[in-house]
Amino acid sequence: MNVEELVRDCLRQQAAEEPSAGPGFADRVLGARRRRRTRRLASVASATAAVVAVAVAVPLLDSGKDDVRPSGVLDSKEIHAHPDQSPPRDLISAGNVALAAYYTAKIVKKTDDVGVSARSYWLLDPETGRYRKTTKWSYVAVAPGMRTAAVLEQNLPTRRIGLLDLATGKVERWIPVDRGVGGLAFSRDGRKLVATTYHDNPDLRDKQPMEPSGFLWVPRFGKSSRTGFLVLDVASGKGSWAGVPADRDINARQDFAFSRDGRLVYAAVVGGHDGLQQFYDLAGREVAAPANEKYLRSDVAARLSPNGRLAAVGLTKERPDTSYSEIVDPRTGKRITLVRGAELLAWVDDKRLIAYERAPGSGEYRPMLVLVTIGSDKFVQLSGPHAPAKDFSRQDWQPIFAER
Repeated sequence: MNVEELVRDCLRQQAAEEPSAGPGFADRVLGARRRRRTRRLASVASATAAVVAVAVAVPLLDSGKDDVRPSGVLDSKEIHAHPDQSPPRDLISAGNVALAAYYTAKIVKKTDDVGVSARSYWLLDPETGRYRKTTKWSYVAVAPGMRTAAVLEQNLPTRRIGLLDLATGKVERWIPVDRGVGGLAFSRDGRKLVATTYHDNPDLRDKQPMEPSGFLWVPRFGKSSRTGFLVLDVASGKGSWAGVPADRDINARQDFAFSRDGRLVYAAVVGGHDGLQQFYDLAGREVAAPANEKYLRSDVAARLSPNGRLAAVGLTKERPDTSYSEIVDPRTGKRITLVRGAELLAWVDDKRLIAYERAPGSGEYRPMLVLVTIGSDKFVQLSGPHAPAKDFSRQDWQPIFAER
Protein backbone atom coordinates (compact mmCIF):
# COMPACT_ATOMS: atom_id res chain seq x y z
CA MET A 1 0.00 0.00 0.00
CA ASN A 2 1.49 3.35 -0.96
CA VAL A 3 1.61 6.44 1.20
CA GLU A 4 -1.31 8.10 -0.52
CA GLU A 5 -3.43 4.98 0.02
CA LEU A 6 -2.45 4.89 3.69
CA VAL A 7 -3.63 8.46 4.07
CA ARG A 8 -6.81 7.79 2.17
CA ASP A 9 -7.59 4.70 4.18
CA CYS A 10 -7.37 6.69 7.42
CA LEU A 11 -10.68 8.24 6.53
CA ARG A 12 -12.43 6.11 3.93
CA GLN A 13 -15.54 8.09 3.10
CA GLN A 14 -17.78 5.73 1.28
CA ALA A 15 -21.27 5.61 2.61
CA ALA A 16 -23.67 2.68 2.72
CA GLU A 17 -27.22 3.83 3.39
CA GLU A 18 -30.32 1.74 4.09
CA PRO A 19 -33.36 1.90 1.79
CA SER A 20 -36.45 3.79 2.83
CA ALA A 21 -38.26 2.95 -0.41
CA GLY A 22 -37.86 0.52 -3.26
CA PRO A 23 -34.53 0.63 -5.11
CA GLY A 24 -34.07 1.95 -8.62
CA PHE A 25 -35.87 5.29 -8.36
CA ALA A 26 -33.31 7.14 -10.47
CA ASP A 27 -33.53 4.37 -13.05
CA ARG A 28 -37.32 4.62 -13.15
CA VAL A 29 -37.13 8.38 -13.76
CA LEU A 30 -34.82 7.89 -16.71
CA GLY A 31 -36.85 4.95 -17.96
CA ALA A 32 -39.98 7.09 -18.00
CA ARG A 33 -38.18 9.77 -20.01
CA ARG A 34 -36.98 7.20 -22.54
CA ARG A 35 -40.49 5.81 -22.96
CA ARG A 36 -42.04 9.25 -23.41
CA ARG A 37 -39.54 10.01 -26.16
CA THR A 38 -40.25 6.68 -27.84
CA ARG A 39 -44.01 7.24 -27.75
CA ARG A 40 -43.65 10.63 -29.42
CA LEU A 41 -41.74 9.12 -32.34
CA ALA A 42 -43.60 5.87 -32.78
CA SER A 43 -46.53 5.25 -35.07
CA VAL A 44 -49.87 3.99 -33.78
CA ALA A 45 -49.04 0.46 -34.84
CA SER A 46 -45.58 0.58 -33.23
CA ALA A 47 -47.03 2.02 -30.06
CA THR A 48 -49.52 -0.82 -29.89
CA ALA A 49 -46.69 -3.34 -30.20
CA ALA A 50 -44.75 -1.51 -27.50
CA VAL A 51 -47.71 -1.71 -25.13
CA VAL A 52 -47.84 -5.47 -25.65
CA ALA A 53 -44.11 -5.75 -24.97
CA VAL A 54 -44.34 -3.68 -21.79
CA ALA A 55 -47.32 -5.69 -20.61
CA VAL A 56 -45.25 -8.86 -20.89
CA ALA A 57 -42.45 -7.32 -18.81
CA VAL A 58 -44.66 -5.88 -16.05
CA PRO A 59 -45.09 -9.10 -14.01
CA LEU A 60 -41.31 -9.28 -13.64
CA LEU A 61 -40.97 -5.62 -12.67
CA ASP A 62 -43.94 -5.01 -10.40
CA SER A 63 -41.91 -3.87 -7.40
CA GLY A 64 -39.76 -1.57 -9.53
CA LYS A 65 -42.54 -0.44 -11.91
CA ASP A 66 -40.56 1.39 -14.60
CA ASP A 67 -37.25 -0.21 -13.60
CA VAL A 68 -36.31 -2.32 -16.63
CA ARG A 69 -33.41 -4.66 -15.93
CA PRO A 70 -31.77 -7.39 -17.98
CA SER A 71 -32.84 -10.93 -17.22
CA GLY A 72 -29.30 -12.33 -17.27
CA VAL A 73 -26.43 -12.31 -14.81
CA LEU A 74 -27.27 -8.95 -13.22
CA ASP A 75 -30.48 -10.29 -11.70
CA SER A 76 -28.95 -13.55 -10.55
CA LYS A 77 -28.39 -13.66 -6.80
CA GLU A 78 -25.70 -16.31 -7.11
CA ILE A 79 -22.08 -15.61 -6.22
CA HIS A 80 -20.06 -14.45 -9.21
CA ALA A 81 -16.37 -14.70 -8.32
CA HIS A 82 -13.27 -14.21 -10.44
CA PRO A 83 -10.28 -14.85 -8.16
CA ASP A 84 -8.00 -14.85 -11.20
CA GLN A 85 -8.92 -11.27 -12.19
CA SER A 86 -7.35 -8.14 -10.73
CA PRO A 87 -8.62 -5.71 -11.78
CA PRO A 88 -11.91 -7.46 -12.60
CA ARG A 89 -13.11 -7.90 -16.17
CA ASP A 90 -16.35 -9.78 -15.40
CA LEU A 91 -19.17 -9.24 -12.91
CA ILE A 92 -18.33 -9.75 -9.23
CA SER A 93 -21.36 -10.09 -6.99
CA ALA A 94 -22.97 -11.91 -4.08
CA GLY A 95 -26.62 -11.91 -3.14
CA ASN A 96 -28.17 -8.50 -3.72
CA VAL A 97 -24.85 -6.63 -3.90
CA ALA A 98 -22.51 -6.27 -6.86
CA LEU A 99 -19.32 -4.51 -7.78
CA ALA A 100 -21.01 -1.79 -9.82
CA ALA A 101 -17.80 -0.04 -10.84
CA TYR A 102 -14.22 0.54 -9.88
CA TYR A 103 -11.62 3.18 -10.60
CA THR A 104 -7.90 3.72 -10.72
CA ALA A 105 -6.11 7.04 -10.37
CA LYS A 106 -2.87 8.57 -11.56
CA ILE A 107 -1.25 11.96 -11.13
CA VAL A 108 -1.60 14.40 -14.01
CA LYS A 109 0.80 17.31 -13.63
CA LYS A 110 -0.58 20.85 -13.77
CA THR A 111 2.69 22.55 -12.82
CA ASP A 112 6.06 21.28 -11.62
CA ASP A 113 4.76 21.20 -8.03
CA VAL A 114 1.01 20.68 -8.40
CA GLY A 115 -0.87 17.77 -9.91
CA VAL A 116 -4.35 16.24 -9.97
CA SER A 117 -5.24 12.70 -8.98
CA ALA A 118 -7.25 11.85 -12.11
CA ARG A 119 -9.56 8.83 -12.12
CA SER A 120 -10.38 6.32 -14.83
CA TYR A 121 -13.56 4.32 -14.25
CA TRP A 122 -14.67 0.86 -15.26
CA LEU A 123 -18.49 0.69 -15.20
CA LEU A 124 -20.50 -2.51 -15.22
CA ASP A 125 -22.42 -3.04 -18.44
CA PRO A 126 -25.70 -4.54 -17.19
CA GLU A 127 -26.30 -6.27 -20.53
CA THR A 128 -23.00 -8.13 -20.82
CA GLY A 129 -21.88 -8.38 -17.18
CA ARG A 130 -18.47 -6.94 -18.10
CA TYR A 131 -16.72 -3.75 -17.01
CA ARG A 132 -16.18 -0.99 -19.58
CA LYS A 133 -13.50 1.66 -19.21
CA THR A 134 -14.25 5.37 -19.48
CA THR A 135 -12.10 8.44 -18.92
CA LYS A 136 -14.94 10.93 -19.38
CA TRP A 137 -15.81 11.30 -15.72
CA SER A 138 -13.91 12.68 -12.75
CA TYR A 139 -16.46 11.24 -10.28
CA VAL A 140 -19.12 8.51 -10.49
CA ALA A 141 -21.82 7.48 -7.99
CA VAL A 142 -23.97 4.45 -8.88
CA ALA A 143 -27.66 4.45 -7.95
CA PRO A 144 -29.42 1.49 -6.34
CA GLY A 145 -30.66 -0.79 -9.11
CA MET A 146 -27.39 -0.32 -11.02
CA ARG A 147 -29.00 1.10 -14.15
CA THR A 148 -28.08 4.75 -13.52
CA ALA A 149 -25.02 6.63 -12.33
CA ALA A 150 -24.54 10.28 -11.42
CA VAL A 151 -21.40 11.64 -13.04
CA LEU A 152 -19.20 14.72 -12.97
CA GLU A 153 -17.11 15.86 -15.91
CA GLN A 154 -13.38 16.41 -15.74
CA ASN A 155 -11.82 19.56 -14.26
CA LEU A 156 -13.52 19.74 -10.89
CA PRO A 157 -15.45 21.49 -9.50
CA THR A 158 -18.17 21.32 -12.16
CA ARG A 159 -21.49 23.15 -12.55
CA ARG A 160 -23.65 20.29 -13.81
CA ILE A 161 -24.39 16.69 -12.85
CA GLY A 162 -25.09 14.03 -15.45
CA LEU A 163 -27.50 11.11 -15.05
CA LEU A 164 -25.85 8.31 -17.01
CA ASP A 165 -27.65 5.27 -18.43
CA LEU A 166 -25.22 2.45 -17.65
CA ALA A 167 -26.66 0.22 -20.39
CA THR A 168 -26.09 2.74 -23.20
CA GLY A 169 -23.24 4.77 -21.75
CA LYS A 170 -25.12 7.96 -22.58
CA VAL A 171 -26.15 10.85 -20.33
CA GLU A 172 -29.94 10.96 -20.29
CA ARG A 173 -30.21 14.28 -18.47
CA TRP A 174 -28.05 17.05 -17.03
CA ILE A 175 -28.85 18.75 -13.74
CA PRO A 176 -27.39 22.29 -13.74
CA VAL A 177 -26.22 23.62 -10.37
CA ASP A 178 -25.18 27.09 -9.27
CA ARG A 179 -22.11 26.02 -7.28
CA GLY A 180 -19.04 23.99 -8.10
CA VAL A 181 -19.51 20.29 -7.26
CA GLY A 182 -16.74 17.79 -6.54
CA GLY A 183 -18.43 14.73 -4.99
CA LEU A 184 -21.72 12.83 -5.18
CA ALA A 185 -23.69 10.23 -3.20
CA PHE A 186 -27.19 8.79 -3.65
CA SER A 187 -29.66 8.17 -0.89
CA ARG A 188 -30.31 4.48 -0.64
CA ASP A 189 -33.74 4.71 -2.27
CA GLY A 190 -32.23 6.65 -5.19
CA ARG A 191 -34.59 9.58 -4.78
CA LYS A 192 -31.99 12.12 -3.64
CA LEU A 193 -28.42 13.12 -4.39
CA VAL A 194 -26.07 14.92 -2.05
CA ALA A 195 -23.48 16.89 -3.99
CA THR A 196 -20.48 18.23 -2.07
CA THR A 197 -19.47 21.72 -3.17
CA TYR A 198 -15.90 23.05 -3.38
CA HIS A 199 -14.07 26.22 -4.42
CA ASP A 200 -11.11 24.25 -5.83
CA ASN A 201 -10.50 20.76 -7.14
CA PRO A 202 -10.54 18.41 -4.10
CA ASP A 203 -8.18 16.02 -5.89
CA LEU A 204 -5.23 18.40 -6.15
CA ARG A 205 -1.90 16.96 -5.04
CA ASP A 206 1.28 18.76 -3.98
CA LYS A 207 4.77 17.53 -4.75
CA GLN A 208 6.64 16.72 -1.55
CA PRO A 209 10.32 15.74 -1.29
CA MET A 210 11.06 12.26 0.07
CA GLU A 211 14.33 11.17 1.62
CA PRO A 212 16.94 10.18 0.58
CA SER A 213 15.93 11.33 -2.90
CA GLY A 214 12.75 11.53 -4.86
CA PHE A 215 9.28 12.87 -4.09
CA LEU A 216 5.64 12.00 -3.42
CA TRP A 217 2.36 13.54 -4.55
CA VAL A 218 0.35 14.15 -1.38
CA PRO A 219 -3.17 15.49 -0.65
CA ARG A 220 -3.52 18.99 0.73
CA PHE A 221 -3.87 18.31 4.44
CA GLY A 222 -5.86 20.94 6.28
CA LYS A 223 -6.48 22.90 3.08
CA SER A 224 -9.88 21.69 2.00
CA SER A 225 -11.86 24.17 -0.09
CA ARG A 226 -15.19 22.54 0.72
CA THR A 227 -18.05 25.02 0.99
CA GLY A 228 -21.09 22.85 1.77
CA PHE A 229 -23.54 20.55 0.06
CA LEU A 230 -26.53 20.49 -2.26
CA VAL A 231 -29.41 18.07 -1.65
CA LEU A 232 -31.15 17.43 -4.97
CA ASP A 233 -34.32 15.63 -5.92
CA VAL A 234 -33.36 13.26 -8.73
CA ALA A 235 -36.72 13.44 -10.50
CA SER A 236 -36.95 17.23 -10.72
CA GLY A 237 -33.32 18.27 -10.35
CA LYS A 238 -34.37 20.83 -7.77
CA GLY A 239 -32.82 21.25 -4.37
CA SER A 240 -31.16 23.55 -1.86
CA TRP A 241 -27.65 24.37 -0.74
CA ALA A 242 -26.31 24.43 2.83
CA GLY A 243 -22.99 26.03 3.73
CA VAL A 244 -20.67 23.78 5.75
CA PRO A 245 -16.99 24.73 5.35
CA ALA A 246 -14.32 22.15 6.05
CA ASP A 247 -13.57 21.64 9.73
CA ARG A 248 -11.22 19.22 11.47
CA ASP A 249 -10.34 17.90 8.04
CA ILE A 250 -7.50 15.57 7.15
CA ASN A 251 -7.39 16.09 3.41
CA ALA A 252 -8.79 18.18 0.59
CA ARG A 253 -11.66 15.81 -0.27
CA GLN A 254 -14.26 15.95 2.49
CA ASP A 255 -17.40 14.57 0.83
CA PHE A 256 -20.85 14.22 2.37
CA ALA A 257 -23.06 11.12 2.31
CA PHE A 258 -26.57 10.38 3.53
CA SER A 259 -27.48 8.84 6.84
CA ARG A 260 -29.30 5.52 6.79
CA ASP A 261 -32.77 7.07 6.51
CA GLY A 262 -31.71 9.95 4.27
CA ARG A 263 -32.79 12.64 6.74
CA LEU A 264 -29.24 13.73 7.60
CA VAL A 265 -25.83 13.85 5.96
CA TYR A 266 -22.43 13.17 7.47
CA ALA A 267 -18.78 13.70 6.63
CA ALA A 268 -15.51 12.44 7.99
CA VAL A 269 -13.76 14.62 10.57
CA VAL A 270 -10.87 14.40 12.97
CA GLY A 271 -12.00 14.40 16.59
CA GLY A 272 -15.67 14.45 15.74
CA HIS A 273 -18.42 14.29 18.34
CA ASP A 274 -19.07 10.67 17.33
CA GLY A 275 -15.78 9.16 16.35
CA LEU A 276 -14.58 10.01 12.85
CA GLN A 277 -17.89 11.39 11.61
CA GLN A 278 -20.01 14.48 12.08
CA PHE A 279 -23.70 14.61 11.15
CA TYR A 280 -25.64 17.62 9.84
CA ASP A 281 -29.29 18.29 9.15
CA LEU A 282 -30.21 19.28 5.60
CA ALA A 283 -29.91 22.95 6.54
CA GLY A 284 -26.23 22.42 7.40
CA ARG A 285 -26.51 22.52 11.21
CA GLU A 286 -24.39 20.13 13.27
CA VAL A 287 -26.52 17.50 14.99
CA ALA A 288 -25.89 14.42 17.07
CA ALA A 289 -25.54 11.10 15.30
CA PRO A 290 -28.71 9.01 14.99
CA ALA A 291 -28.94 6.43 17.76
CA ASN A 292 -28.25 3.56 15.37
CA GLU A 293 -25.25 5.26 13.72
CA LYS A 294 -23.50 6.71 16.75
CA TYR A 295 -20.87 3.97 16.94
CA LEU A 296 -20.16 3.73 13.22
CA ARG A 297 -16.97 5.01 11.64
CA SER A 298 -16.67 7.03 8.47
CA ASP A 299 -13.65 4.95 7.41
CA VAL A 300 -15.60 1.65 7.41
CA ALA A 301 -17.76 1.50 4.30
CA ALA A 302 -20.11 -1.35 5.28
CA ARG A 303 -21.78 0.48 8.19
CA LEU A 304 -25.20 -1.04 9.16
CA SER A 305 -26.50 -4.50 8.27
CA PRO A 306 -29.74 -4.66 6.22
CA ASN A 307 -31.85 -5.34 9.33
CA GLY A 308 -30.06 -2.57 11.24
CA ARG A 309 -29.09 -4.82 14.14
CA LEU A 310 -25.35 -5.11 13.42
CA ALA A 311 -22.69 -2.50 12.77
CA ALA A 312 -19.39 -3.04 11.00
CA VAL A 313 -16.71 -1.18 12.91
CA GLY A 314 -13.27 -2.13 11.66
CA LEU A 315 -10.02 -4.02 11.92
CA THR A 316 -9.26 -5.19 15.42
CA LYS A 317 -7.03 -8.24 15.07
CA GLU A 318 -4.45 -9.09 12.45
CA ARG A 319 -1.98 -11.90 11.87
CA PRO A 320 0.38 -12.35 8.87
CA ASP A 321 -2.25 -13.96 6.61
CA THR A 322 -5.43 -13.45 8.64
CA SER A 323 -7.40 -10.38 9.68
CA TYR A 324 -10.49 -9.91 11.84
CA SER A 325 -12.86 -6.97 12.07
CA GLU A 326 -15.32 -6.11 14.79
CA ILE A 327 -19.12 -6.32 14.62
CA VAL A 328 -20.92 -4.36 17.35
CA ASP A 329 -24.40 -3.50 18.56
CA PRO A 330 -25.10 -0.20 16.73
CA ARG A 331 -26.98 1.31 19.70
CA THR A 332 -24.56 0.43 22.48
CA GLY A 333 -21.22 -0.06 20.73
CA LYS A 334 -20.79 -3.38 22.56
CA ARG A 335 -18.92 -6.04 20.64
CA ILE A 336 -21.09 -8.87 19.34
CA THR A 337 -18.51 -10.86 17.40
CA LEU A 338 -15.50 -10.79 15.08
CA VAL A 339 -15.55 -11.60 11.38
CA ARG A 340 -12.81 -12.31 8.86
CA GLY A 341 -11.58 -9.35 6.86
CA ALA A 342 -9.19 -6.43 7.09
CA GLU A 343 -11.72 -3.92 5.71
CA LEU A 344 -15.49 -4.43 5.69
CA LEU A 345 -16.84 -2.95 2.46
CA ALA A 346 -20.50 -3.94 2.03
CA TRP A 347 -23.19 -6.08 3.67
CA VAL A 348 -24.57 -8.82 1.41
CA ASP A 349 -27.24 -9.85 3.91
CA ASP A 350 -27.51 -9.97 7.71
CA LYS A 351 -24.81 -12.64 8.00
CA ARG A 352 -22.44 -12.05 5.09
CA LEU A 353 -20.22 -9.17 4.01
CA ILE A 354 -17.84 -8.33 1.21
CA ALA A 355 -14.46 -7.42 2.65
CA TYR A 356 -10.83 -6.86 1.81
CA GLU A 357 -8.50 -9.58 3.03
CA ARG A 358 -4.75 -9.84 2.78
CA ALA A 359 -3.34 -11.93 -0.04
CA PRO A 360 -1.75 -14.95 1.69
CA GLY A 361 2.01 -15.21 1.78
CA SER A 362 2.58 -11.56 0.92
CA GLY A 363 4.95 -9.42 2.93
CA GLU A 364 2.99 -6.29 2.02
CA TYR A 365 -0.70 -5.49 2.19
CA ARG A 366 -2.15 -6.66 -1.13
CA PRO A 367 -5.92 -6.71 -0.61
CA MET A 368 -8.33 -8.97 -2.48
CA LEU A 369 -12.13 -9.02 -2.38
CA VAL A 370 -13.61 -11.85 -0.33
CA LEU A 371 -17.04 -12.93 0.89
CA VAL A 372 -17.03 -13.55 4.63
CA THR A 373 -19.70 -15.01 6.92
CA ILE A 374 -20.31 -14.22 10.57
CA GLY A 375 -19.62 -17.31 12.65
CA SER A 376 -17.24 -18.86 10.13
CA ASP A 377 -13.50 -18.57 9.61
CA LYS A 378 -13.79 -19.47 5.94
CA PHE A 379 -14.18 -17.05 3.05
CA VAL A 380 -14.86 -17.10 -0.68
CA GLN A 381 -12.30 -15.25 -2.76
CA LEU A 382 -14.07 -12.92 -5.20
CA SER A 383 -11.18 -11.17 -6.95
CA GLY A 384 -7.46 -11.44 -7.36
CA PRO A 385 -5.20 -9.39 -5.09
CA HIS A 386 -3.94 -5.94 -5.94
CA ALA A 387 -0.58 -5.83 -7.66
CA PRO A 388 2.51 -4.97 -5.59
CA ALA A 389 2.93 -1.22 -5.23
CA LYS A 390 5.60 0.04 -7.62
CA ASP A 391 4.51 3.49 -8.78
CA PHE A 392 3.49 5.75 -5.91
CA SER A 393 1.88 8.23 -8.30
CA ARG A 394 -0.78 5.64 -9.22
CA GLN A 395 -3.65 4.24 -7.18
CA ASP A 396 -4.70 0.62 -7.71
CA TRP A 397 -8.34 -0.21 -8.47
CA GLN A 398 -10.86 0.85 -5.85
CA PRO A 399 -14.29 -0.87 -5.68
CA ILE A 400 -17.73 0.77 -5.78
CA PHE A 401 -20.57 -1.46 -4.59
CA ALA A 402 -24.30 -1.05 -5.12
CA GLU A 403 -27.51 -2.94 -4.49
CA ARG A 404 -28.98 -4.70 -7.51
